[in-house]
Amino acid sequence: MDVKAGPSKTTEGIEETARPATASQSRLVWWAFKKHRLALVSAWILAGMMLVIVLCEFVAPFGSRHRDAEYTTAPPQVLKLWSDSGFGLHVDGYTSEQDPRSLRITYEANPEDRVDVGFFVKGEEYELFGFIPWDRHLIGPTDPDDPMYLWGTTTDGQDLLSQVVYATRVSASVGIIGVLLAFILGIVLGAISGYFGGWADNAIQRVIELIMSVPAIPLWLGFAAALPADMNPVTRYFIITTILALVAWTGLAREVRGRFLSLRREEFVTSARLDGSSHGRIMFRHMLPSFSSHIIAALSLSIPGMILAETALSWLGMGLRPPAVSWGVQLQDASKWSVLSGAPWLLIPGLCVVLVVLAFNFVGDGLRDAADPYKH
Repeated sequence: MDVKAGPSKTTEGIEETARPATASQSRLVWWAFKKHRLALVSAWILAGMMLVIVLCEFVAPFGSRHRDAEYTTAPPQVLKLWSDSGFGLHVDGYTSEQDPRSLRITYEANPEDRVDVGFFVKGEEYELFGFIPWDRHLIGPTDPDDPMYLWGTTTDGQDLLSQVVYATRVSASVGIIGVLLAFILGIVLGAISGYFGGWADNAIQRVIELIMSVPAIPLWLGFAAALPADMNPVTRYFIITTILALVAWTGLAREVRGRFLSLRREEFVTSARLDGSSHGRIMFRHMLPSFSSHIIAALSLSIPGMILAETALSWLGMGLRPPAVSWGVQLQDASKWSVLSGAPWLLIPGLCVVLVVLAFNFVGDGLRDAADPYKH
């Protein structure tokens, strides 16, 4: 009687061992990255941030210009599912009282004033993706005139949650775009410096040393102070991004130069040169991909520094300014103790900065550890 035997444990073990040897580099990096649990969670956080950047008008309960003069520095509200009036998602309204001496207004929750809350509610009109007219918001009051401020309001009566959502688009995009510009400069100039050497290497390295010899913060402040105070917010946004990129490319250029110096005598480079490949093809089609994992890890680790630079400049009043919304602009109110003592929720933008910076750092660490998966 013939019996078909299944695969033995030994065979399965050999296949499992041979599996990494036949996998692509990207798959090996992904397998190693998944083992880094903190990096994986951080990647999901950053994915959520990207969705907020793309869909911020939909995610924000109110528009970026929305102001409610009746509720300035109003405290956060708590979402509830049940009240004396029945079941349903809602928040308690406010009751206000003004101090006759200081004229300061304090707010308290009023359970008798129910504000119904819903998902995909109708609110202020906007253009989704910049060209699709729409008026639906992910969450908001069923009556657009009702006060629903889940994270409280600012000193101007703006919904803090909506402002943080819009600020996420600005601050994160400044960091991402600025780093991409810096990486283009760093990779191109570093590749030229390391591949050709000679006078080109000397010239580029002297420029790098000059830029790196100047302290970063005074250099940022000097560039930002040269911008007119009445400049258009969009123009100022692009100029600040360019300034940060012009200062941040030097470190990567040195790393790329060192890699190219070590690779330019390798056999695959000599073979490409003998095959008639151009210098540009050898540099960017053969040499650069050989350490692309390292570049991706360095990219993710550089974005937090760029975000912190924009936040610091805007907080000091030298970067983005109102009506532009960024985390640094929002933290200007939190720098006043008289305001912060009565409205600690104004520090929420600072917590967002910390969360995003840590997430980028953890993802960068995970990518750096996974860049050489054969060591795992």
